[in-house]
Amino acid sequence: MSAIIETAPAVLPASAELNKDTYKGKIHPDWCPGCGDFSVLSALQTALFELGLKPHQVLVISGIGCSSNLPGFINTYGMHTLHGRSLAVATGAKLGNHDLKVIATGGDGDGFGIGGNHFMHTMRRNVDLTYIVMDNQIYGLTTGQTSPTSRKGMKTKSTPYGNVENPINPIPLAIVGGATYVARGFSGKQKHLVELLKGAIMHKGFAFVDVFSPCVTYNKDNTYQFFNPRVKPLEEQNHDSSDAVKAMARGYEWGEEIPIGLFYKRTDLPSLEELEPVLDEGGPLAFRPLGISQEQSKALIQELL
Repeated sequence: MSAIIETAPAVLPASAELNKDTYKGKIHPDWCPGCGDFSVLSALQTALFELGLKPHQVLVISGIGCSSNLPGFINTYGMHTLHGRSLAVATGAKLGNHDLKVIATGGDGDGFGIGGNHFMHTMRRNVDLTYIVMDNQIYGLTTGQTSPTSRKGMKTKSTPYGNVENPINPIPLAIVGGATYVARGFSGKQKHLVELLKGAIMHKGFAFVDVFSPCVTYNKDNTYQFFNPRVKPLEEQNHDSSDAVKAMARGYEWGEEIPIGLFYKRTDLPSLEELEPVLDEGGPLAFRPLGISQEQSKALIQELL
């Protein structure tokens, strides 16, 4: 468990023009040299810049893990929350102020292990937020144990004779679970990843982007050398992202070719705040009057604290 840590973007002068450096955080990333998460951070910063989103219009929320340190490395509003609970916090933030672009980030352990319950229910509710998982197929922060996406037979500190468990496949899981934008990127193809993230951020509904982000320290199986010759963009294969059955079939492919790109997208389902009249008709809750006196609000806050 961890205390919730909040960050706020640096205040920009009204006349300031956006550039990619606008989104650089005050803290330099402390990931291992060569970690794929550097590329994911850069791709996200580029995507925000190319979309013209100002730092105060974006909130990045994470759980616990190497990749979950990302909110501290980007100049937007940010929250570093509890292990596996980023989507629960992100849902609350989005429903409180659905003018914000809310982006949750984390790893495969944080998202598909302890956070698997929240993953399923955020998808089925079609909450309007973006979820980026830096999938390194290992527990890196705790120095190299098997994670929910570690391949069968993989030798790690916790499975020295080989992993006996079947891994989670997040792409078919997301499609069945109700995500309305399902994509997979690779940190070694940053330009391609930027386009996937731009599409996810602008999508109305739950957008999930699973990113192969190699751990250069503890995962000696799923390396850049492993992925580089295998990953093949779906955009170059005339893939129909509106066909859920074909998208699931492509999601199961794993071998000499591993598809990346936009697997599935649908735009006909309303997002959660559009279905709730209280949220849809009155605007963001964060900007509405409380309807009680200042004295009453102080008393309530004092009681809760």
